[in-house]
Amino acid sequence: MKPLSQTVEFDLAVLNRYNQPLPRYTSYPPATELTPDFDRHAFQVAIAAGNHKKTPLSLYCHIPFCETPCYFCGCNTVITPRKQVADPYLDYLSRHIQQIASLVNPERRVHQLHWGGGTPNYLNLDQVEFLWNQLNQHFRLDEAAEVSIEINPRYVDRNYLLELRQLGFNRISFGIQDFNPKVQEAVNRIQPEAMLFDVMDWIRDAGFESVNVDLIYGLPFQTAITFQETVQKTLRLDPDRIAVFNFAYVPWLKPIQKRMPAEAMPNAGEKLQILQQTIGQLTQGGYVFIGMDHFAKPTDELAVAQQAGNLHRNFQGYTTKPESDLLGFGMTSISMLQDVYCQNQKRLKDFYRALDANELPIERGVQLSQDDLIRRTVIMELMCQFQLSAHDLEAKYHLGFDLDFNDYFAAHLPKLDALEADGLIHRWGDGIEVTPLGRLLIRNIASVFDAYLKQNTTSSFSRAI
Repeated sequence: MKPLSQTVEFDLAVLNRYNQPLPRYTSYPPATELTPDFDRHAFQVAIAAGNHKKTPLSLYCHIPFCETPCYFCGCNTVITPRKQVADPYLDYLSRHIQQIASLVNPERRVHQLHWGGGTPNYLNLDQVEFLWNQLNQHFRLDEAAEVSIEINPRYVDRNYLLELRQLGFNRISFGIQDFNPKVQEAVNRIQPEAMLFDVMDWIRDAGFESVNVDLIYGLPFQTAITFQETVQKTLRLDPDRIAVFNFAYVPWLKPIQKRMPAEAMPNAGEKLQILQQTIGQLTQGGYVFIGMDHFAKPTDELAVAQQAGNLHRNFQGYTTKPESDLLGFGMTSISMLQDVYCQNQKRLKDFYRALDANELPIERGVQLSQDDLIRRTVIMELMCQFQLSAHDLEAKYHLGFDLDFNDYFAAHLPKLDALEADGLIHRWGDGIEVTPLGRLLIRNIASVFDAYLKQNTTSSFSRAI
């Protein structure tokens, strides 16, 4: 691996030319390729293969409930203030955990555990402890495991955070989106500045090892000036990691987004100005641009792993943990095994019905081919390390044959030539290196190797920038 440059360059003409809807490549094939005709037995076979190899585990629990809707949200949620819905869901979630655990070799260690949503802190502390105990009863949590939870800062207090830490959570994430009250009102997420600073103080007092905050650009009433103020306040919070997401306005997929005034959203040129300004603020403020929309302090595990060429990516985002089998629990969650991806039922009643019938609550899935595995390797190396050595592919991933990169991807070489001509990549020997300009367009570079992209409509994806 070559030493990785952390600089980012802007060329507005190039960025505008490449700014098209593309997958985010949290997986390859993308989740859009999961289909209902998936053979559920393949999921059990994939778990058995992981048992044989004693592949480490990553666990994800989906808590879908939110008290009120956030109009920008693209997650699979159930909006209700009726807290009594949580108890039956936890009962079924427990049954799902037991169902999957019965298929897994108990010697396999869990290196990563994450609770997402929805709003995981929709649960009261007794419910949190119940779910925690269920997971620890049926799985073996490694002593050095990364144990994280997402919270809504509007619904926590100091005691709640202390209890989370005492249970064993060591990482935490919460959404800021924007500090500006006018923006918050437009997206139905009022979070006073004092509240956010209080929550950060409580998190630090509780002793969490890492804190991530989320920002979103492209929301109504945002300008370069107002978002600059949001970033300044975020720097004062001093989180370990910062995610800055590009808002995907897809009201045909998420009708709730129609509640926001579309005419008040910044246009494409303004969004690029906000992005350029934000990258400058954060890198000058001491953060490293990890890639896509993620920043971390130079001493953070993500930055260290990327420099060492050991960064990975899955449905939970960037991670430093070894390549694992990801098991998703709860409605709509996704499992990502070596050669099988599958998603659970998206509706509560269907999730419950499957478990009542002692069936795996899988709605759709995909089994990866050898070609998928090779392309996934290429795409994930580019997404995570910003470089690729074709020579290393077989040795690192044990593909079982000599892979001649230029022969295997001969049909894509003209596209790589075009990317190089535009200054997005540099090819050296048998490898590819993403340039400082190309880092912002990493999804475009990865998409060259996506065999499914031409079969999809662009309405399924957000724009690259």
